[in-house]
Amino acid sequence: MPTLRLALCQIDPWVGDLARNGDEVVRRTGQAVAAGAQLVAFPEMALTGYPVEDLALRRSFVEASRAALVELAGRLAADGSGEVPVVVGYLGRSEHASPRFNRPAGSPQNCAAVLHRGRVVTRFAKHHLPNYGVFDEFRWFVPGDQLPVLRVRGVDVALAICEDIWQDGGRVTAAREAGAGLLLVVNGSPYERNKDDLRLELVRRRAAEAGCTLAYVNMVGGQDELVFDGDSIVVDADGRVLARSPQFEEHLLVLDLDLPAAASDPTDGLLLSDGLHLIRTELDGGPAPAPAGRLTAEVAPRLSDEAEIWAALVSGTRAYVTKNGFASVLIGLSGGIDSALVAAIAVDAVGARNVHCVSMPSRYSSQHSRDDAAELARRTGLHFRTVSIAPMFDAYLGATELTGLAEENLQSRLRGTLLMAISNQEGHLVLAPGNKSELAVGYSTLYGDSVGAYGPIKDVYKSLVFRLARWRDEEAERRGEVPPIPEHTITKPPSAELRPDQVDTDSLPDYDLLDTVLTRYVEEDEGRDAIVAAGFDPAVVDRVVRLVDTAEYKRRQYPPGPKISAKNFGRDRRLPITNRWRQG
Repeated sequence: MPTLRLALCQIDPWVGDLARNGDEVVRRTGQAVAAGAQLVAFPEMALTGYPVEDLALRRSFVEASRAALVELAGRLAADGSGEVPVVVGYLGRSEHASPRFNRPAGSPQNCAAVLHRGRVVTRFAKHHLPNYGVFDEFRWFVPGDQLPVLRVRGVDVALAICEDIWQDGGRVTAAREAGAGLLLVVNGSPYERNKDDLRLELVRRRAAEAGCTLAYVNMVGGQDELVFDGDSIVVDADGRVLARSPQFEEHLLVLDLDLPAAASDPTDGLLLSDGLHLIRTELDGGPAPAPAGRLTAEVAPRLSDEAEIWAALVSGTRAYVTKNGFASVLIGLSGGIDSALVAAIAVDAVGARNVHCVSMPSRYSSQHSRDDAAELARRTGLHFRTVSIAPMFDAYLGATELTGLAEENLQSRLRGTLLMAISNQEGHLVLAPGNKSELAVGYSTLYGDSVGAYGPIKDVYKSLVFRLARWRDEEAERRGEVPPIPEHTITKPPSAELRPDQVDTDSLPDYDLLDTVLTRYVEEDEGRDAIVAAGFDPAVVDRVVRLVDTAEYKRRQYPPGPKISAKNFGRDRRLPITNRWRQG
């Protein structure tokens, strides 16, 4: 039985940065070759970054990607890595018209290629295109109709791209029909809570269906609202986990696989399941000696729920800041739990020296909140200043007659204006502190709380905000560090402090109850009657549903933030703003 030394390169591609991504492929391939790898794989669209969205519709970008791929093949050979085949994702185009999808020749495709000895030896396009949740791939791409099989070191390796294994049939079934010894899948699979368990179950099932070992390489990092968690996996046909990469870390996974020897050669172009044509590529003349010193890769431990979410929020925030060319962030630090959590995330993401916070008290700001904000700054070492909005507030009230909600919202808008002025002056990226519970029910002041370029906890319900704050402090204690968030910030009743003695429960249900109803209505798409039938107070449900439905226009204007749930307020959930349907 031949032994194949496989390398899975779990990297963080930057969308649109072909030069940087190409450099990274060359560097990581060099490391893999130095480790004795005989086949190297990178994630889906690693050369262009993923998802490229409507960049795929720009012919200039498609052609730049194709040219960069050819150049990359030459660079790998010049770097001494040309003898090892490298599988890398890129943006390509169709060679033929696709009447079924009414698309002409030259239409964009989500492709991968095999680079070997300075050449692009085979190319193929994703067969199953996802068109749900955050994905719009039918908008951009034409599906492929081939099953590529490489013969490497005496082993037949079938190739697939991400969604190809999330759907039944297709390349999984075709891999079995082709007698593949390994199914290698390159992926750009975004993170959401508990997806690592779902992914493992999927990979095990598909390995059994393909009747062979399955290797799954995924990317890490962040792209706008999407976060990629890595979690690359190798399992055998019996579902045994042979190797697993850590979550949210760039990682080179190298291991030796004992795989069945390639048997007969099916005819090139043979028609397989789902109308896929077998395309065979011979890369060597037969089995090679087993690599010296057998490598058995480790199975990285899984993170806890809170640790996983925290890593996703930090990864998404870091990626947004750095990939958009910023070195520092700015946060309005009120002393409340939301801004405290955002500040702690920012410190972990970009370092305390790059986090600038401003306390902006008004006449209604409590002394304990001012003290809590200053204490968090002292504990973390971030930059902290105080700029009172009281004079500005008094000037507005002297010029206008504002009361009630208008007076409350004015304070928030003054703070937003001040943050943007400091941002413009000093070059920081402003982080918005709103959580998912507040955004859901519209408790976010437009041009006030919503001011910012990124919202790190946009997809985090308030009850989870408290859990994460507790976890982060406990994690600090476990490491022997100072907990970043003051205990009083976590235990005091949450309040916007926009009027005397105000607390959130004056106008909202308890957050545990509110978040349970919101989860059913937002994530699970349950209607009003179904939620009431589950035992919830009809008056509470009616109020929550009404608040959610009438706040859509606000959410559309809120900045992006990292997706951690099955359905975030963004591309996952696209309801009309103007909408008269009110029964859930």
